[in-house]
Amino acid sequence: MTRQTIHDELLKRLKERRRFLQVLAGPRQVGKTTLVRQVMAASHMPVHYVSADEPMLRGDRTWLEQQWDIARLKAGERKSGALLVLDEIQKITRWPDVVKLLWDADTRSGVALKVVLLSSAPLLIQSGLTESLAGRFEVIPVPHWSFAEMHKAFGWNLEHYIFYGAYPGAAGLVDTPERWRRYILDSLIETTVSRDILSLNRVDKPALLRRLFLLGCAYSGQILSYQKMIAQLTDAGNTVTLAHYLELLQGAGMLTGFAKYSHGQARQRGSSPKLQALNTALISAQDHRSFAEARNDGDYWGRLVESAVGAHLFNSSFGTNISVTYWRERSREVDFVLQQGKTVVAVEVKSGGRRESLPGMEAFALQFKPKRQLLVGAQGIPLEEFLSKPAAHWLG
Repeated sequence: MTRQTIHDELLKRLKERRRFLQVLAGPRQVGKTTLVRQVMAASHMPVHYVSADEPMLRGDRTWLEQQWDIARLKAGERKSGALLVLDEIQKITRWPDVVKLLWDADTRSGVALKVVLLSSAPLLIQSGLTESLAGRFEVIPVPHWSFAEMHKAFGWNLEHYIFYGAYPGAAGLVDTPERWRRYILDSLIETTVSRDILSLNRVDKPALLRRLFLLGCAYSGQILSYQKMIAQLTDAGNTVTLAHYLELLQGAGMLTGFAKYSHGQARQRGSSPKLQALNTALISAQDHRSFAEARNDGDYWGRLVESAVGAHLFNSSFGTNISVTYWRERSREVDFVLQQGKTVVAVEVKSGGRRESLPGMEAFALQFKPKRQLLVGAQGIPLEEFLSKPAAHWLG
């Protein structure tokens, strides 16, 4: 969903008579707070906003109860009720149990309080919701920005999007590349790893998780078995550890591993993952090439292009029932496979201009009979057009 779609959907839900906890979950710096502030202004309701990410405000159960009581007082002043927004909710100790207790108490007493929770740790908050708040919440996923959104907001062309990625907060720094790079490394990567992963999850080998992230960005768009990862990572533990750390990195919106498509199943456990950075800024900021150098290196640019497509497919299907996988048998490969129910679409990415045969696509089509076989770039769908439409569009 686009930011505007998310804004409209959240505002609509808050105006309904039905009462659910509304949860906005997504990576850091994708505009969750800005978006909810816009909704707060448009709701015309008394609002109490507070962030647990601020050291002076963060606390435990008592702190959360105090914030909730302030919102209750505002709700009692108007028949329309009030809105409570709790940002970075995952930073509060045992937040699911406390929220459940307070929410149920309001339900019994008829307090007209709407509540929105925001989190930059989607995996962690989803676990807390399903364990303690079943039947009481609705989730609105907030993914990374799309090419269309970056183009509309900042006038970025396709090449800027491929190299600089899609963090709106960094858009104003691209004219000073070193500042842009330090922002991505320090304010995004390090903050996400240290505050959203290591401080909130049990990670026995934090150095290994960091090295896995670096490896995943370096090999984004490539299929790499867990055994090969172990061979390249010192003190790598076992495949179970690596798979778990990859799951944590995906939950933070940084890195994922697409599974191999097999016989209509969305995931095949144990298959070698195709590593995928979820924002190409994470790749470029850790590489020493300038924009011009990257653009003139055909092989490197081709990997960035494929990573941009993979990130787009993952992010635009985030929170839907669309799966993104890859397929390979021996030397034949299909870059991406989209599946929604029984509908399957194969996607091949070519950044060069010359015509090439596609033996992988031919073999896949013969075996699985996909609805569509899409060639992106080269002699196929223009890359700009493909990145301007969500994954669901190509399945329709």
